[in-house]
Amino acid sequence: MILLSCRDLTMTYDGAVAVEHVSFDVEAGDVLCIVGENGSGKSTLLKGLLGLLPVKEGEVLYQNGLRRDRAGYLPQQTPVQRDFPASVWEVVLSGCLSRKRRGPFYSAHDRARAESALDRLSIGDLRRRPYRELSGGQQQRVLLARALCATERLLLLDEPVTGLDPVVTAEFYGLIGRLNREDGVAVVMVSHDIKSAAGISTKILHLAKSVLFFGSAEAYRASETGRFFLEGRAHD
Repeated sequence: MILLSCRDLTMTYDGAVAVEHVSFDVEAGDVLCIVGENGSGKSTLLKGLLGLLPVKEGEVLYQNGLRRDRAGYLPQQTPVQRDFPASVWEVVLSGCLSRKRRGPFYSAHDRARAESALDRLSIGDLRRRPYRELSGGQQQRVLLARALCATERLLLLDEPVTGLDPVVTAEFYGLIGRLNREDGVAVVMVSHDIKSAAGISTKILHLAKSVLFFGSAEAYRASETGRFFLEGRAHD
């Protein structure tokens, strides 16, 4: 079942073409990693899927009952965001805002969603802690819980392990895998780490503004593009 389709998408950034004629589908159960070198259009594409940046040509289609405002988004963190003056509970609960149609107040259902997200990511004990005082790995769990408040079906993650040490990175990837397998959440994740992405994903989209490869992770590892980048020859 297709949740999201990207059809011949072209986008510009600062007046230059950033993404050109990109097409792919995201199906239920997928873990799709978008990989490529710096400047390849990965984050621009993700923001286009979310409607945060305009599309010049082509279209993005949410399908089978999924709406754009029902996708959970974990953006790249900035220093200002890391120092956000709010409690863990407030940050997680704010993930329900995209689902609200009217009224400024959170409902009992919103609060139940936030409680569930805290439990699923094993951070209920942090609920009263100031977000700014948490470690980088804890902050990413909180932001993932916030994204889960917006969705039951699709997460979009932009470089979620940047700056994390290898142990915390492995734990975070484990969380993503568990949400995918046990909760049935499809995942689209931008990553600069091609080797790790190929190990945790079901599908790979390799960008260099246009599509170098789109298909299963297994086919990517066997492809000329996959072998070139996975064997480290890209910088020879």
